[in-house]
Amino acid sequence: MNIKTIGVLGAGTMGHGIAQVCAQAGYQVNLHDVKPELVESGINKIRKFLVESVERKKMAQDEASNILSRIKTTVDLPETIKDTDLVIEAIIEDIAIKKDVFKELEQLCPEQTIFASNTSAQSITEMAMATKRPDRFIGMHWFNPPQLMRGIEIIVTDKTSQETLNTMLALCKKLNKEPGICKDSPGFIVNRLLQIWYNESLNMFDEGIAQPKDIDTALKVAYGFRMGPFELRDMVGMDVALASTTTHYRELMREQFRPPRCLVMKVKAGELGRKTGRGFYEYDKDGRKIET
Repeated sequence: MNIKTIGVLGAGTMGHGIAQVCAQAGYQVNLHDVKPELVESGINKIRKFLVESVERKKMAQDEASNILSRIKTTVDLPETIKDTDLVIEAIIEDIAIKKDVFKELEQLCPEQTIFASNTSAQSITEMAMATKRPDRFIGMHWFNPPQLMRGIEIIVTDKTSQETLNTMLALCKKLNKEPGICKDSPGFIVNRLLQIWYNESLNMFDEGIAQPKDIDTALKVAYGFRMGPFELRDMVGMDVALASTTTHYRELMREQFRPPRCLVMKVKAGELGRKTGRGFYEYDKDGRKIET
C-alpha cells in the first residue's frame, strides 16, 4: 500500500513530534486534537523546533517552511481522517478512550486505511478487536522526542496482515527510522526492560538510599546515558508513567513492576514533571530544569 496522507490524533508531546517527522519525510499530515488551544500549542512547538533547527544550520529556511506547509491542523475529526491512508493515534494512555476513538474512526475512515497506536504499554490486540479491521491494525511505538530518536517499535498481533507490516516497515525506512518488530505483549521490548530500571531507581528514593539527582548522575556517569530515570520520568510525565507502570503490574503480576510510592504520590499532588513545572525537579515556563 502506498501511503500519501497521514492523520495524527493528539497534538501533545508525542503527537506533534510524530506529525513533524512525517511532514519532513514528504507526507501530507493532518494533526488533530480535541481543543483549538491544544492544536495551536502543538503546531507552535513544531515551529519552535524548526526555527531552532534553522538557527543551528541543521536545515534551510525553505525546508522548514515546506515542512510546515504540509501540516494541516484541525479539531474536526472527520476532516482529519478524510482520505487518509494511515491514522496514528497518540492520545491519552487510557485503553477505554483509545478503543472508543478507534470505534469512531472505523465509521469514518476509508476501508483501506491502516490504524496504528503509539501506546507505550496498552494492548494492541484489544484495541484492534474494537474495530472491523484487525488485519490493518498495528502498534507503532515512537520514542521521545520523535524528531530525534531513531527507533520505533512495530507491534503486531495474530491478526495483523503481512501487507500491513510491510507497509509500516517501508514507512519507517522513508522516515529514516529503525524499526524493531515484536509481538503484542505488555511493554513490548523497550518499556518492559526499562520498567524494572525505572522502578528500582524510584524505590531507592522511596527507601531513602539516595536523592533523584544523585541517582541520575550516577547512572549517566557510569553508563553514558543522556538522561537519568528521574529526568526521563519528568520528561514523559508522571501520569503517563503511572499508567504504563500500572499496566505492566496488572498484566505481568510481578512484584518488580509494582508502581513505586513516590510515583503514585507525584500524580496525586499534580506534580507531573516538565508539563506542570514540577516533578522530581522544577522547571521554568520553557520546560528547562531549574538547577538548585
